[in-house]
Amino acid sequence: MAGDKKKGFRTVEAADMEEYKKKIREHRLKIVRAAALIAAVLLLVLAGIGLYLEFRQYEAFDIRSSAERSDTQGTKFAEFGGNILKYSNDGAFYTDTSNELIWNQTYEMTDPQIDICEEYVVIYDKGGTKVFILDRTGLQGSLEMTMPIDQVCVAAQGTVAVLMKQNSTANVSLYDREGGFLASGEIHGEKGGYPIAIALSDDALKLAVSMLDINQGSVKSTITFYNYGSVGQNEIDNIVGVNSFENMVIPELRFVSSERMLAIGDSGLIIFEGTQKPQIAVEIPLEKQAKSIFYNDRYIGVVINNDSDEVTHHLLIYNIEGELRMEKDLGLEYSRIGFLSNNEILVQSETACEIYTMRGIRKFCYEFDRELYQIIPGGSGLNYTFVLQDATEKVRLR
Repeated sequence: MAGDKKKGFRTVEAADMEEYKKKIREHRLKIVRAAALIAAVLLLVLAGIGLYLEFRQYEAFDIRSSAERSDTQGTKFAEFGGNILKYSNDGAFYTDTSNELIWNQTYEMTDPQIDICEEYVVIYDKGGTKVFILDRTGLQGSLEMTMPIDQVCVAAQGTVAVLMKQNSTANVSLYDREGGFLASGEIHGEKGGYPIAIALSDDALKLAVSMLDINQGSVKSTITFYNYGSVGQNEIDNIVGVNSFENMVIPELRFVSSERMLAIGDSGLIIFEGTQKPQIAVEIPLEKQAKSIFYNDRYIGVVINNDSDEVTHHLLIYNIEGELRMEKDLGLEYSRIGFLSNNEILVQSETACEIYTMRGIRKFCYEFDRELYQIIPGGSGLNYTFVLQDATEKVRLR
């Protein structure tokens, strides 16, 4: 009898425990469902805010800070490492966006030009003989060439390629970041072409040279690839590829990465791919003459004339694989167009600007009361630095 009561007590206890566990599971399930619902609502809110910000257009801004500058006549500006590089005939200054000096470099040049690759910038005198190799900390090396300089390219570790021309002879030479000689080669026009552009890959292993040949009464461009790594050592004169293009002038080359190079011709764009021996990947014909072509490591922009009198320009954006990503009519008569470091598109005249997103949305437009030199994106989608005549302003769009 006693044993039966004990057994019955255990049965009631087990049933109560099972009911208790069931209630706990139901409670936990309610909590999970509530948390999931809250998370879904938050995601929808954030997505809505994101779309609102992405499609919102701004025509005003608040100035967060302003720093006065004193610039010499003819000063040019460029973004370098998120800071401001300004250069002129008698020197270069590298400052942060608050106009605090990081370094300065004095020189005397007639036509100073620059090339930037990641942590390095090279300043050279086009038509002159001087080259300065600098990084974010200052001068790393300098060169005094023996022939007039036509173009200089810099790689990610500071190696430079220098194209020099004099009469019918041209020379392409490579130097390390301290100015030490690496390689050189002469090119003679009577041998089937004259160099008009060079490009050096980010890793400094590949050099491309665009040659223009008009010796036989017709125009032909030839792009020759040199490889200075182990692959090129097995080839004659380090040449790993030659590509010819009839009835085309190719005045500009650029390695947008170590594996891709863009060739800009008067009738089309050619994208080459390859880590060792670049090959043609995509050709983009230009049906109309391009007013502007600009690019970065992800996109290529082409501006062609429009048939409309009201909207005079048409913008096409391709990705680096050659796929058309965006089209947009432009109304601003601009003097400069290009990608900002956040992949937005800056269209500017002397005193006005428009900023477009990759969706084709005109995010910002403004008419300044003084000359605009440069715009640098800040840490968020609304913060920018405006480099204006005599002042640098940090602003937030509103």
